[in-house]
Amino acid sequence: MKTEKHKEQQNVEWKAEWKEEYLKWICGFANAQGGKIYIGKDDKGETVGVKNAKKLLTDIPNKVRDVLGIIVDVNLHTSHTKEYLEISVSPSSYPVNYKGEYHYRSGSTKQLLKGAALTQFLFERTGLTWDSVPMAKLDMKDFWHDSFALFRNQALLSKRMDEKDLQITDAQLLEYLGLVKDGHILRAGMMLFYQDPEKWINGAYIKVGYFKSNTDIAYMDEIHGSLISQAEKVIDLLFTKYLTADITYEGVTRIETYPFPKAAIREAVYNAIVHKNYATQIPIQISVYKDKLYISNDCILPAGWTVDTLMSKHRSKPFNPNIANGFFRAGLIETWGRGIEKICEACIEHDTPIPKYTVHPEDIMVMFECRKKEIHTGVVREKPHRFYNKRYEYRMNTDMNTDMNTDMNTDMNTAVGTSTDDTVIQRVLHFLIQYPKSTQKEISEKLEVTTRTVERTIATLKEQGYIKRAGNNRSGYWEIKKYNWRTR
Repeated sequence: MKTEKHKEQQNVEWKAEWKEEYLKWICGFANAQGGKIYIGKDDKGETVGVKNAKKLLTDIPNKVRDVLGIIVDVNLHTSHTKEYLEISVSPSSYPVNYKGEYHYRSGSTKQLLKGAALTQFLFERTGLTWDSVPMAKLDMKDFWHDSFALFRNQALLSKRMDEKDLQITDAQLLEYLGLVKDGHILRAGMMLFYQDPEKWINGAYIKVGYFKSNTDIAYMDEIHGSLISQAEKVIDLLFTKYLTADITYEGVTRIETYPFPKAAIREAVYNAIVHKNYATQIPIQISVYKDKLYISNDCILPAGWTVDTLMSKHRSKPFNPNIANGFFRAGLIETWGRGIEKICEACIEHDTPIPKYTVHPEDIMVMFECRKKEIHTGVVREKPHRFYNKRYEYRMNTDMNTDMNTDMNTDMNTAVGTSTDDTVIQRVLHFLIQYPKSTQKEISEKLEVTTRTVERTIATLKEQGYIKRAGNNRSGYWEIKKYNWRTR
């Protein structure tokens, strides 16, 4: 009986007399599961009676209709000669506000919805999601081609889309992905492909920092640009600058073993990008220590979800379904809610502890620990070089510290210097898809092949119709016509 009474209190409110401010309580019930307010009962539920009961029978329904825009039932009851009123509120299928305020009944309390909670509530009640809002002032001519080219390559390599499906214009691709509605590009389309999403949404980037302690940061980077490009760049940055691999050899085969499984880190980062609540305008933060790595982002989990829910088998319910679909089509994620399961499997295979999740109402953090036998210290790589995409700068570093590595590179360059094989052609093509503004010198340095090899490869790609030069040598770029080199 005690449990039943407590359960009843979630949908019942007792008030000794009627006050206009109780319209807020009615608003809260309507926005939740509905409920009842009894006027003429004290805090213990005892009937104390109400004055002017018959007048209130008319006044309250009219007031509720005029202020809240909903209809409620008001009934008159009598207990031991004392009259009291019962206001019955049904749950509303659309958002109800009291003078611009949105109240919500949660448990036995009334809450005023603000910030992210209000945004999520409004989206749920209107059948929208944050990423499905149209961008009225964004036009297709405002987009650069880079992110579309990168998407096409990823989608083709993952076989999530056929080459014939990708041989369409960028505008048609947005339509194909369901990112256009009534002639307007959706917010998801802007986030996925627009080169500067921060023009519209502050905090739409990723911060990475290396920490010596919780208060001592050694160095940091920021990854900007479209979400498609951020996904590619941040993984590359982590595993070229922030994480150091153990180098071993089996015969002449070089084996790199990182302190954390790359597949797990990649999956966790992609999950953070897809599920992030961008309305908070706080960037995703990746904190790297010598023995652990944290990924934290603001998000809103489905109602009732806990750490146990995340760690067990669950259905896919992305906060940004349109962004998630773009990542799925690019082959970056699945759609079965197996992200955390895949992370754990990768950690087990890598002999790394299962990651630990910390869940709060509006944010989530995952911590990876490296293998106890191996403690790695992040280092700033020598011989850095930069690739530019207008004002979006991405710093990439290569490790050229060992004589053996240098000797192997020299041998490789000598081998491919006299003939352009299919592997080198595919590598150059893939690099141009990601960085279409790159110079031949930059391609040579990054891929560790001779400039002569790059010249020969580009000539072959142009001759076969895979690439075409757009613009002049200084400010132009490589326009990609085909996205997968066919071995001859």
